[in-house]
Amino acid sequence: MTPTARSLGDHLREWRQRRRMSQLDLALEAEISQRHLSFIESGRSTPSRDMLLHLAERLDVPLRDQNPLLLAAGFAPVFAERALDDPALEPARRAIDMVLKGHEPFPAIAVDRHWTLIAANAAIAPLLSAVADQSLLTPPVNVLRLSLHPQGLAPHIKNLSEWRAHLIGRLRQQFSASGDPMLDKLLKELLSYPAPKTAGEVHPDYAGIAVPLQLSTKAGLLSLISTTTVFGTPVDITLSELAVESFFPADEETAAILRSLSLN
Repeated sequence: MTPTARSLGDHLREWRQRRRMSQLDLALEAEISQRHLSFIESGRSTPSRDMLLHLAERLDVPLRDQNPLLLAAGFAPVFAERALDDPALEPARRAIDMVLKGHEPFPAIAVDRHWTLIAANAAIAPLLSAVADQSLLTPPVNVLRLSLHPQGLAPHIKNLSEWRAHLIGRLRQQFSASGDPMLDKLLKELLSYPAPKTAGEVHPDYAGIAVPLQLSTKAGLLSLISTTTVFGTPVDITLSELAVESFFPADEETAAILRSLSLN
């Protein structure tokens, strides 16, 4: 049997509940009446395309999930999804490469919504030399798996308990916000890895500001903090799901080590 197509009301209701918003909350955010929203969810009223996109924006629905909303309402999809090597995305790819290259000698990577490695700068390679299972470095590389796998970077992360909790917390938040089943599968995989026997210490210099990654390397102990950069106004699904993770030295010793590695 062919599964019944989900109605627009079902889609809207799911996203509203995922955002923990009542009909009144969303109506106030969207500056419409609760009665109007109720009619849209029940199917008694059909919104215009602009109204539907407005509601999706208020609900912070990812571009990937806005197309099904449009289709459910009888509209054509608005947002395209192109491969990163598509000529139309060449300016964006150049921008990513410039950001990655410009961050050297400090490490930086670009990842997609599932934490698959898209690109990395030259400062990343020296940090991966201790990875025991080289299959973890075979594309497609998942950076969360690489970080927490017992044959990956995990044995070399001094504050593994703290860093693991940070990454799993981020992944949980992503899954909660998107409902993406691939993220749920990844989360379950990471949770199945052996947990550190001792709790990591919270570092007073960064407590409440950032969680550092403390990575033991042949060159010495690296203490890194990270930032995430995304495109500000994407209208392409692929581009909207890309993020650049840039790592900065948390102390002068780390900065000196990274600079020396770039000269080798």
